[in-house]
Amino acid sequence: MILDAVGVIRDGRPVLDGVTLEVRAGEVLAVVGPNGAGKSTLLAVLSGERAPTTGSAALDGTPLAGYAPLELARRRAVLTQDNALSFPFRVRQVLEMGRSPWARTARIEDDDRALADAASRADVAHLLDRRFTELSGGERARVSLARVLAQDTPVVLLDEPTAALDLRHQEDVLAIARELAADGRAVVIVLHDLSLAGAVADRVALLAAGRLEAIGTPKQVLTAEAVSRVYGVEVEVLERDGTLLVVPLRR
Repeated sequence: MILDAVGVIRDGRPVLDGVTLEVRAGEVLAVVGPNGAGKSTLLAVLSGERAPTTGSAALDGTPLAGYAPLELARRRAVLTQDNALSFPFRVRQVLEMGRSPWARTARIEDDDRALADAASRADVAHLLDRRFTELSGGERARVSLARVLAQDTPVVLLDEPTAALDLRHQEDVLAIARELAADGRAVVIVLHDLSLAGAVADRVALLAAGRLEAIGTPKQVLTAEAVSRVYGVEVEVLERDGTLLVVPLRR
């Protein structure tokens, strides 16, 4: 998946400005940046849910706008920040929604395996008969992640998947992202926690005011100078066992 000089204007205001990047199979790309930097809009462009105002977005050489919705759903799965469902579906039914793109195809035979695997990996197997509307925020987040995993696509786009989760389940999400990449999938994950981004990502894309400030390995991008400048707060970047820790300097 390639974005070439992508710009997005909303209500007369540039939200993305000249963003060029490649999403690669077999790696985790973490997208970071302060509030309002354009991270969720970037993910919406990558998913095909928002057309760029300028520039182009393509998957396997075909513009995203050229894919029918069903065909696109078989190529990429999206976890948004909003996990709300107004109807009280049972968790099992929510996961089954992830398999809907494969109805009337030979891959429908994989449904039972895909659902069981997704429920296990997201730690929601014990919730399958519960109503989604009765779950805690963290449980809903994990069920929504399981739906994305059940969709079983080569591109996985995750917007703040750790936001409502406790420490253990945050680590589970990082492990899942790494496993998906090891399986040859392209994973894009929007994160606010820079230390999590440093731990999970092969590459990090740093956005600020809609522009791509830097892209590269965590060590290349998450420097004290760059983070301090973009976020407007002085930080120290520590390294422990090869993992970066971004710590604000509190005075």
